[in-house]
Amino acid sequence: MSGFDSNPFEETVDVNPFQDPSVTQVTNSAIDGIESFSPFPDSNSGSTIPASSVPSQPAVLQPSVDPSPKATAAAAQANLLKQQEELERKAAELDRRERDLQSQGVPTGKQNNWPPLPKIFPIKPCFYQDFSEEIPLEHQRLCKMLYYLWMWQCVTLFLNVLACLAYFTTHGEAGIDFGFSILWFIMFSPCSFLCWYRPVYKAFRSDSSFNFFLFFFIFFAQIVVSVIQSVGIPKWGNSGWISAIEALGYNSAVGAIMMVVAAFFTTSATLSVILLKMVHSNYRRTGASFQKAQQEFSQGVLTNRTFQSAAASAATTAAQSSLQRN
Repeated sequence: MSGFDSNPFEETVDVNPFQDPSVTQVTNSAIDGIESFSPFPDSNSGSTIPASSVPSQPAVLQPSVDPSPKATAAAAQANLLKQQEELERKAAELDRRERDLQSQGVPTGKQNNWPPLPKIFPIKPCFYQDFSEEIPLEHQRLCKMLYYLWMWQCVTLFLNVLACLAYFTTHGEAGIDFGFSILWFIMFSPCSFLCWYRPVYKAFRSDSSFNFFLFFFIFFAQIVVSVIQSVGIPKWGNSGWISAIEALGYNSAVGAIMMVVAAFFTTSATLSVILLKMVHSNYRRTGASFQKAQQEFSQGVLTNRTFQSAAASAATTAAQSSLQRN
């Protein structure tokens, strides 16, 4: 019942829990420990680091100086001259090594395989020829046809020598024809190979405009010669149609042989015209031109060491002669 007798509206006395003697003792001791704690050792207490006595200066940036155009050009020219000297030195070194290898008998590249001569033969092959390796596939057939045409002309010239010999045995005045026939065989067989077959081979191999033009010029002359040979003008050393008809009056067998040779000459002229047109059509498709031929010729002449040495020697001689006159 005592609980009901208490006044609920009576002011109660606030009790502060932190005023308890046991609590205040603990808090006071913790505060004193924190105040007495020093994070720095006692040995460093009171020591300070003196500031630098040297007065500081502001940083100064040096102005950038751009090189003049003349200096830049001179440096570039000096660099180019240095590179050129290095390239010339390397080229001379390669030439020297190649000459050394050739003098030692060491092969430096592809072995020449034409003409196909026996190994015991004293004369060695002079050219390298391989249609499947060097000639593009689209030009191989035409290039082989030109090679076969050259062989056909050589066979025709050899038969012409035999026909003129037969004519000389039946007619004493045909000795001139026999002599000229030997001359044509000796001269035209190698010259036709060098002057028009090798240029067209190189033209197909490297798409050379200069070699194409060289072939057209010489091969046209070859066609004119073939036509003259097929006609057979007497005393010119050709067993053509006129000479064959004339030989029939002396010996029919010799005349028949000469007519066969005349047919060979006519076939050679006809095939030459056909192949010339075929080469010209291929030339039009390759994009070759007269300007490219001029460029190739000028580059080939200017880079030729023989021409360079000859030009240098000529210039030196001219300079010496002018100094002597002065």
